Amino acid sequence: MELNEALGLVIKELRQQRELPQEGLGPSQSYISAIERGKWKPSLEKIEQVAAILSVHPASLLILAYLKQAPKGEADQILSGIHAEVADLRST
Repeated sequence: MELNEALGLVIKELRQQRELPQEGLGPSQSYISAIERGKWKPSLEKIEQVAAILSVHPASLLILAYLKQAPKGEADQILSGIHAEVADLRST
């Protein structure tokens, strides 16, 4: 699964959990539908806007997308790796 497909699925799942219509996330239903189907790649600005509407951090959307791509059982390794990288990069 490509990253844009995984991101679209994450956005769709969170939108549905919050019982929001596609129109509630962006300028048009067709635009959000294309993102959710992995046909369009949203800009960072759009990811920030969608994340704000969904009440999550933009980084969470991206991390969840990468986790959706990961083989089963690797989520903990990925998350601990991200945590270690961020801690290391912040200390330099």
